[in-house]
Amino acid sequence: MARYTDSVCRLCRREGTKLFLKGDRCYSPKCSVVKRPTPPGMAGKNRRAKISEYGLQLREKQKVKRIYGLMERQFENTFRRAERMRGKTGENLLALLEMRLDNVVYRLGLADSRPQARQTVMHGHILVNGKKVDIPSYTVSVGDEISVRKRSAAEIDRFKELRESEARMVPSWLTMDNANLVGRVVAKPSREDIDLTIEEHLIVEYYSK
Repeated sequence: MARYTDSVCRLCRREGTKLFLKGDRCYSPKCSVVKRPTPPGMAGKNRRAKISEYGLQLREKQKVKRIYGLMERQFENTFRRAERMRGKTGENLLALLEMRLDNVVYRLGLADSRPQARQTVMHGHILVNGKKVDIPSYTVSVGDEISVRKRSAAEIDRFKELRESEARMVPSWLTMDNANLVGRVVAKPSREDIDLTIEEHLIVEYYSK
C-alpha cells in the first residue's frame, strides 16, 4: 500500500498547525511549525490568501487524515463506515479513528507518536487479548486488552524505560498499567475525550457534496 515517505514536518507546515508526528520534537523549539510557520515551497509566504468554503473543508479533511496517518481511500472508507452508524457522523468518524490500534498504542504511551505506534504494531510487538495483531488499522472494542509481547518488553529499551517511568496520563476511555505494560479499553471515546482541534462538521460537509 502507498505510504507518505517525505518529511512529515512539511505536512505540519502545510496545514499550519502541529500534527504531532515526531514525538518529543513537536514540543521543542526545533519544531518546524515554530521555526518556519509558512507553508512549504517557494510561494509559501503568498499562500495565506482568503480561502474558499470548499478550501476550508478540504484542509480540515487533509489535516485529520494526516494526524491519524491514513491514505485517501482509507480515510473515505472510514468516513462511509461512520455514516452508516447511529449518531452524529462527525463524532462517529473521530471515534473510529481513535479506536484504531495504532492510535490506541500511542494514546497508552507505548509510542511517542502515531507513526512510531504504527511501526510498533507492524513489527509485531503488540498483543490484543493475548494474540499478536500487526495491522495498524485494526479496530479495538470495549473490553479489549492491549499489551506488549513479553520478548519485546524485555529487549526493547523504550518499553523497559516505560516500566520504570511515572504513569503517563491516558484518556478516560483507556486504562494503563505501566509496570506490566498492559492497557485496556474501558469505554468508547466521546467527543470530549479527543483533545485535538478538529472541526469535524467541515469534513462531513466535504463528503456531502
